Amino acid sequence: MKSESQAFRLIACVVLLVLAAGISVCAQDGKLTIHVTPKQTYVFVDGRALGEASHHHSLSLSAGNHKIDLVNYGYNPTSRTVTITAGETANLEVTLEPVAGTVSGPFGAMTIEGAARDAVLLNGKTPDYFVGHGDEFNHNWWWKQELVVPPGTHQVTVLGTDKEIWAGPVDVPANQRVVVDIPKGVRKTVPWPRGEKLSAIPRFTVGMASATVAVAKPTAQLSANTAQVNCGDASQLKWSTSDAPRVEITPIGPVATTGEQAIQPKQTVTYELTASGPGGTATSSATVSANNSIQASLGLSPAEIRYKRVGDKVVGDSNTTLNWTATNASAVSIDPLGSVNTSGSRTLQVTPHKTDFGPVDETVNYTLTASNGCGVTETRTATLHIVGSIEQPEMKLSMRSIYFPTDRPRTIKTNAALLPSEQDTLKSVADGFKGYLATQSDARLVLSGHADQRGPEGYNQALSERRAVLAKRFLVEQGVPEANIETRAYGKAHNLSADQVKQLVEQDSNLTAEDREKALQKSQTTVLAYNRRVDFTLSTTGQESAHVYPFNTKDFARLVDRNGPTNEGTVELAAQEEKIKN
Repeated sequence: MKSESQAFRLIACVVLLVLAAGISVCAQDGKLTIHVTPKQTYVFVDGRALGEASHHHSLSLSAGNHKIDLVNYGYNPTSRTVTITAGETANLEVTLEPVAGTVSGPFGAMTIEGAARDAVLLNGKTPDYFVGHGDEFNHNWWWKQELVVPPGTHQVTVLGTDKEIWAGPVDVPANQRVVVDIPKGVRKTVPWPRGEKLSAIPRFTVGMASATVAVAKPTAQLSANTAQVNCGDASQLKWSTSDAPRVEITPIGPVATTGEQAIQPKQTVTYELTASGPGGTATSSATVSANNSIQASLGLSPAEIRYKRVGDKVVGDSNTTLNWTATNASAVSIDPLGSVNTSGSRTLQVTPHKTDFGPVDETVNYTLTASNGCGVTETRTATLHIVGSIEQPEMKLSMRSIYFPTDRPRTIKTNAALLPSEQDTLKSVADGFKGYLATQSDARLVLSGHADQRGPEGYNQALSERRAVLAKRFLVEQGVPEANIETRAYGKAHNLSADQVKQLVEQDSNLTAEDREKALQKSQTTVLAYNRRVDFTLSTTGQESAHVYPFNTKDFARLVDRNGPTNEGTVELAAQEEKIKN
């Protein structure tokens, strides 16, 4: 009867742990599966360059909304906002439509060396300006991998996953090829006889070992149906562009690539259409005359700043520049700055109103009021968005994983399976974590139990659970709040490989050369020993315990023995699973 009661308690404990693990998984990120045609399409997530869709078809993303840009030059790009739900998988299936027509010369060419598959952007730093990745433009032998561009100066940007690899101007003469060595930042111009022979070519051509991207120069055309109007009357602007993802009309601002818009100028205004794309910039203008009145503008550059403070230290630049003009005005003021000249700029160092720890998301409005003696008043408003965070200084704990003898513990009723060296380690972890909780009360210490590869899967799963629970109980005995400890068990699912263990042994500065050689000679025993462990992870920072094996402790021999204790009646896993080889 007693055995049945113990078995029931064990089963109940296992069920609770499985439920807890399930809740933890649900609290994790969700996934996004991407299927896109063509397969060379490049993926940007929230403005970050990830790589080709064929290499990143399954992404792990935090819960919430994410902007997904799918770009392949020669095709119309697609931008989608997807909502990720924790623990669930969202699907995104897209077929990009090719851009019709061909690109005409004159031509120049670029070869991009040393950029691997990093994103290559021309004349801009957003996904709209993507032309390909470095591996598509790094050869000019019998197979062609080249970037064909209009002659002129192009601003080249190479983006990695988390940072800008290189950026700089590249002057490309007609019928010449410029080789850009990205790691060195060196540009070299060489003859390109092929350029003189090209006429009209497709924007994107790909073969088995070749790729040609021909970048088209944007076009822009702007007109007004009435060149002169009375004050209050309207004129109709009409414009069209091509090969330009970014289009704006000054002083209107960003507009669609093609369209019409009614305007009511209060003075003579020249409307400047600027169409920019990977191939450069094209402009067109139209002037509309009107009776005199105040023309005012107010803008922030940038209009959004990122503010980050760690402790008392502000990290990075939180400045913005306020620019303004007010034509035909005699008095101008900007709230909250006060009186200013009729035109000018001012650099503002902005700090949020928020002072406590946490995310920052605030707006500041600047309002310009311009007036003249004719009783005319004009106002403009610019909104500055402040985003970022105020964080506590990051604290790190001194943690190493703890290790167990073979097939131990059999029970969690006592701490016998925790040898003295590992108890000392747990005490150190407990002291450090209790100090950390003084500043991060919601932090959790995640304990992950593991077992070596021997034995059935179910047996190892239960064994790894006992190891994690035993370590948790010991930490609680040292004064760590039970609510701040989470346990997980992986059985033999996440074993360290022989190569990983070899690297850990080679990097262990506590070992003498002789001891290191002994450990490597008995590699099978050493690998098994490294996998009988419990790892620690700090929830707030993701810090993980170091895999440093206690070679130099008095109980090392008991820990490393692959046969385990030899008490009568025990099951020797090593004897079950394989013949011992020393």
